[in-house]
Amino acid sequence: MKYADVILPLPLDSGFTYRIPPDMERAVVTGCRVVVPFGKRRYYTAIVTEVHERAPEAAYELKEIFALLDAAPVLRRPQLRFWRWVVSYYLCALGDVYRAALPAGLKLESETTVACREDFEAEVPLRPNEQAVLDAFAGVMKLKVSDLEKKTGLRNVMPVITSLMARGAVTVGEELKKGFVPKKETFLRLAEDCREEGKLQAVFQALKRAKKQEMLLLAFLDLGRVLNPALAKEVSKRELSEQPDYAPSALEGLLKRGVLESYEKEASRLQIPVCRLQPLKPLTAAQEEAYAAVHESFKTRDVCLLHGVTSGGKTEIYVRMIDDVLRLGRRALYLLPEIAVTTQITERLAKLFGDRLLVFHSKFSDNERVEVWNKLLYGNEPLVVLGVRSALFLPFGDLGLVIVDEEHETSYKQQDPAPRYHARNAAIVLAGMHGAKTLLGSATPSIDSYYNATTGKYGLVELSVRYGDCLTPEIIPVDIKELKRKKIMKDTLFSPLLTQKTEAALKQGEQVILFQNRRGFAPLMECKACGWIPHCEHCDVSLTYHKAKNQLVCHYCGYTRYLPAQCPACENRELRMQGFGTEKIEEEATALFPAAKTERMDFDTARTRAAYEHILADFEKGKTQILIGTQMLSKGLDFGNVSTVGILNADSLMNIPDFRAHERAFQLIVQVSGRAGRRDKRGTVVLQTSQPAHPIVQAAVRSDYKGMVSLQLEERKLFRYPPYYRLIVMVLRSRDEKVLKDVSLLYADKLRVRLGERVLGPVTPVITRVQTLHIRHILLKIEITAAVAPIREILLSVHREMQEYPAVRQLLIHYDVDPA
Repeated sequence: MKYADVILPLPLDSGFTYRIPPDMERAVVTGCRVVVPFGKRRYYTAIVTEVHERAPEAAYELKEIFALLDAAPVLRRPQLRFWRWVVSYYLCALGDVYRAALPAGLKLESETTVACREDFEAEVPLRPNEQAVLDAFAGVMKLKVSDLEKKTGLRNVMPVITSLMARGAVTVGEELKKGFVPKKETFLRLAEDCREEGKLQAVFQALKRAKKQEMLLLAFLDLGRVLNPALAKEVSKRELSEQPDYAPSALEGLLKRGVLESYEKEASRLQIPVCRLQPLKPLTAAQEEAYAAVHESFKTRDVCLLHGVTSGGKTEIYVRMIDDVLRLGRRALYLLPEIAVTTQITERLAKLFGDRLLVFHSKFSDNERVEVWNKLLYGNEPLVVLGVRSALFLPFGDLGLVIVDEEHETSYKQQDPAPRYHARNAAIVLAGMHGAKTLLGSATPSIDSYYNATTGKYGLVELSVRYGDCLTPEIIPVDIKELKRKKIMKDTLFSPLLTQKTEAALKQGEQVILFQNRRGFAPLMECKACGWIPHCEHCDVSLTYHKAKNQLVCHYCGYTRYLPAQCPACENRELRMQGFGTEKIEEEATALFPAAKTERMDFDTARTRAAYEHILADFEKGKTQILIGTQMLSKGLDFGNVSTVGILNADSLMNIPDFRAHERAFQLIVQVSGRAGRRDKRGTVVLQTSQPAHPIVQAAVRSDYKGMVSLQLEERKLFRYPPYYRLIVMVLRSRDEKVLKDVSLLYADKLRVRLGERVLGPVTPVITRVQTLHIRHILLKIEITAAVAPIREILLSVHREMQEYPAVRQLLIHYDVDPA
């Protein structure tokens, strides 16, 4: 009897063992997918981690594998090793990693379906909710639970289904969801007996009276180059339908006559750009020097940090490095922090690498992501993958280089759900497992990476000259506190200098970027009379006003409500708005500069891939003159005609209760400033702040990165923060605030016994409740030289001890290692 150990896509700490049916014993291998029953009714796609003959001493009923999905493994062996490292370092479950790693199209799972019984007659009157559920079956006999919820509008339909089952009105079952389905495309070919010499002439003779069919046949022959076998190619029905002579009836006629035949073929969903490949651009002297220095660094170190100014041409160096790896027959991974940036970079790389480029991110459909996965898994050709953090989990074979662009970005850190990994750090480990090199790049590197580079752990290469020798932008701080005191900026967000610079840029046909790292219209609404502030029902935060929808929105859980006409506490009709977001800037910019087309790029306007691409394309083509946005704008975008950048409130970046707040503020200011004057003209940045003398503002004005790092490192060493210490935040959540408080105190005491003064807390975070759950944090500060494995053992040991207390079961607990 053979058994298989499997991973399930569930947040479980341990794997499970299943019996392999005799007819599958030879076919089931490590890395393949199997469908297994779990619980009373559910089915999941599991990944086989080991096949063996050891009968398990399981405390659960041993079940049999239901189905085998693959003839060959869908994972490469190094992937499972990488998954286990993520589990070990980031203190999460293997099922969490599996769920994050595999595209949804490769994960079949069952879903509950409800069938209505035709012969049911109610003996007693039905309740309104029960009647609504039965009415939803009009014209259909079976529905998924999710469809029933949509049709009825009921938030939780299961209790109603349970009562209808008791009455005998419905039955409930489980069905497997459909997974990846290969795309089929219809192609056309000349019938075999028409290919013979002289036969084609007879066909045209017969078509003399059917002019449309004759013209369409000519178009087909021309498209497929049928008369020249050396150049002949397949013709799809879609291609033929784009011809001016196409008519559906004409194609139908040719098929009926037996002149053409149709057949189906599996087609790729990946939109591989068809264009003439361009040669690599020659590097400037500064780029050539940096490129050679990176190669030299890789001789002695596996990781190199490329610290290059904004608009220094780091991308050209990346391209050259990728080309070197592809020439060696190996593969490269190019990571970017945001989907928005991939749009611009994709166009550049497609012109250089053509169909050797694959793009992978969450805005792609499940089927598209599965196709990228399969191409990497089953193909051996050298490829470059461009993607965001999730691309780390792809099945790479012979990975030669990993590039992490804008490596300082917080977007590389996964927050929720688990695994809460940092893509930059994970990329270094992944590259090490493949014997590959890692190149980190940024104009404002994270202090952690820069410290590692200056202490010799990483190589360090500096590129201090902008491409084309253009000057760095001039950053002009404007004291808005003084302007407001003098009533110069009474009812406006724009200082006179920003208005003047924007007008001048627009007159010269140049473009302007306005930055505010807060979306919505106003972050706070307040009653003028009694001070009432609308709060989220589920979170401990005030609601942000979004004027476009006239709604108050919670940016933590998505809760919405309409803006009340009057204060619900005192019935006063005057509600005052405090602060401002991108919507308000857009409204004021449109009023101040009516001749200019204004566009906004934030999470509200750029939720889809198409929306991102549309906004960026319009700005690049000059259709939009003013672009307003959040930190999306700071991430490596390249616009040649931007001469002015306005940062409307730098204080909101610095006044955050976080030890990295000043580092982040400096990075955002410098990165956003780098969008100005990127090609042949010096740009201007108007930096509005009430603290113009602040050390971070002054460092940004001077572009003094090293000065900022020196200042921050002194503080961090004193207060035991990274890069000198590793942080692990233990997050405890519960609906019962008292239970949470008591258990968190007990937990911290038990940890303190093992880890001493390394344990701080428990403390209540700034946002004390999110999605109805109260939150407490226990902070661990561990020496950077200490290994994570012993710490993990201590945490697991204390967790097991805590299970003796029944109250612990009311808590949700997770760990955040290296919080961003």
